[in-house]
Amino acid sequence: MKKKVNIIGFPMDLGAGRRGVDMGPSAMRIAHLNEKLQQLGYEVEDLGDISIEIMETQKVGNDKLKYVDEIERTSLKLAKVVEETLENDEFPLCIGGDHSMALGTLAGISSYCNKRGLRLGVIWIDAHSDMNTDETTPSGNIHGMSLAASIGLGSKRLTEIYSPSPKVLPENTVIIGARSIDTDEKNNIKKTGITVYTMSDIDKIGIHRITSKVLKQFKNNVDHIHVSFDVDSVEPTIVPGVGTPVPGGLSYREAHLLMETIAECGCMSSLEITEVNPILDNRNASAVFAVELVASSMGMRIL
Repeated sequence: MKKKVNIIGFPMDLGAGRRGVDMGPSAMRIAHLNEKLQQLGYEVEDLGDISIEIMETQKVGNDKLKYVDEIERTSLKLAKVVEETLENDEFPLCIGGDHSMALGTLAGISSYCNKRGLRLGVIWIDAHSDMNTDETTPSGNIHGMSLAASIGLGSKRLTEIYSPSPKVLPENTVIIGARSIDTDEKNNIKKTGITVYTMSDIDKIGIHRITSKVLKQFKNNVDHIHVSFDVDSVEPTIVPGVGTPVPGGLSYREAHLLMETIAECGCMSSLEITEVNPILDNRNASAVFAVELVASSMGMRIL
């Protein structure tokens, strides 16, 4: 039975180094996100956007945790909305916004799971691992720390948001599509033991085999699967509207096959799409692609 989908916008750009990604939620709505889901038979409610103060009204504060006060405040609000959505037996679809959004989504999901004894698993689809901390970050941009904080690494300002740390166990976390990882991030990955499938692995093994392997592993070990999809995981010639493009990403069909395979298992319980930046885009192509990916993950098929 298809659950009602709640769309939750998080127009955050404070966690990134470039402006414009705060318009990502609007761009996805303009690309007919609601209509696509309704065509697939879902009841959809758009809950609007979490209110976030713009960068011009904020102080950077800690150079190693830029804009942490506002990110912490708004992540708490996002976490509460996500948890309430799950409590109502509805599906949270969070649209951003930079990838610091995951601090709030995972905090809310983790709280929901912890109260019910459910095991959370995360599929993190990204060109970057987002495994920096305030001690290792070269930029101070919090969108590069969101996964590390969610598994318990780094400042308590991030790790303790809304629910106890860790939000998700490293052994129940998989990164797919990585191709740009800082040296200290590599050390954090090795230290925690998170499974990472790089673009080299995808080239060698194939995206369908990797996705099927991850889902088979999660089937026996987790109860709630959250998918966090950063659109910069895709080849930038296909998705130009991202702040941190890296050549050599997922192809159009690899990205869709990944999401179609997840949909086929019927095991995804929450989804977020991040880093759509209309300022850097070409006629909203990246938002259109992101909406198509959502549709693939929710059951859309060629035939």
